[in-house]
Amino acid sequence: MGYKIDYKKSVAKDLKRIAKVDVPRILDKIDAELSENPQRFPALKGTFAGMRKFRAGDYRVIFVIIEQQVLILRIQDRKDVYRKK
Repeated sequence: MGYKIDYKKSVAKDLKRIAKVDVPRILDKIDAELSENPQRFPALKGTFAGMRKFRAGDYRVIFVIIEQQVLILRIQDRKDVYRKK
């Protein structure tokens, strides 16, 4: 029972800000870790309630689970991901 992984359109902008050597590693880790059991990753609280987080090196992946789909919302540096723009 695998989950389908989809990306929000704004994730493309996030990936452009990440070093080109890191992008394939992050995407491979997302495919490997989130497609099988995304519920095992911690749920966020407060403003981000309903979302979950996943660490890929120095980057944080923010996602939601909708039935059998994992929707990736953000991929940013761990120190910046929760800051408002």
